[in-house]
Amino acid sequence: MSTDTAFYPVGTPGQPWGAAERAQWLARQKVLRSHAEEVVAKVDALRDRFDVSQYGELDYPGARYPLLAVRSPDWDDALPVMLVTGGIHGYETSGVQGALQFLDQRAADYADKCNLLVVPCVSPWGYERIQRWNALALDPNRSFVPNSPAPESAALMALVAPLKGRVLMHIDLHETTDTDESEFRPALAARDGKPFEPGEIPDGFYLVDDSENRQPAFQQAVIAEVEKVTHIAPADAHGQIIGSPVVAHGVIEYPLKALGLCASVSGARYTTTTEVYPDSPKATPQQCNDAQVAAVVGALDYALAHR
Repeated sequence: MSTDTAFYPVGTPGQPWGAAERAQWLARQKVLRSHAEEVVAKVDALRDRFDVSQYGELDYPGARYPLLAVRSPDWDDALPVMLVTGGIHGYETSGVQGALQFLDQRAADYADKCNLLVVPCVSPWGYERIQRWNALALDPNRSFVPNSPAPESAALMALVAPLKGRVLMHIDLHETTDTDESEFRPALAARDGKPFEPGEIPDGFYLVDDSENRQPAFQQAVIAEVEKVTHIAPADAHGQIIGSPVVAHGVIEYPLKALGLCASVSGARYTTTTEVYPDSPKATPQQCNDAQVAAVVGALDYALAHR
């Protein structure tokens, strides 16, 4: 596939976007679902069981969104802190709904064992538009850096900053979808003035470990729990998943901090990023949500057993 045949309909091949192209891209984005109905209402329904707080607000032209965090009701400073984040990329539905399902169905199992901090939807603007980027055409999951240009990332970093050194485990819930290849990677290439190079979408669940803080036993504990719910992505013909070597069953590695990824934000001992494949003919949307819940449970159980 050539750069021209795959080229995104915004911008000029080989030229990075300027303000005009970003505005053109923004004009293409439409509200497709409701953050208020699908996220805020579900968080509100948890208020009788958890402490819910607003840690910030997104204020884009014509669009304002509360940023909501859910905490264990009886926070105990003697217990370890466990962080769960979802919806860094707004289009990755099971990350958001899986976090909410975990809170509703399983979080009570960890009362008196740890302090839970769950942020179900970091990027509500993207959630409503089923979009990877924010309204500034920035990827929040490459923006967890000092003086972040992405307000979603900056707000989450500010929320977590007081807990640094106390977070034992951080699991960040994501999806890899067919639109990564049809929409989001072509958009990235166009935005940055680079050629688009086709890739391969893995069929199944996988994890991303931190290459600077490898925790292989932790990753495999999560994989084992998820494997009860859905299938694990195999390596491709090159022994890779999305261009990275498979280092263990269903696991690849990234340098989290160097790439500005969300899973680096807490400095936790145990970190992982989930990737579910909702477009698989072998998985349903509910199965994807269940896989995210299973991943959180596997991560919590291992971290508590290996404090």
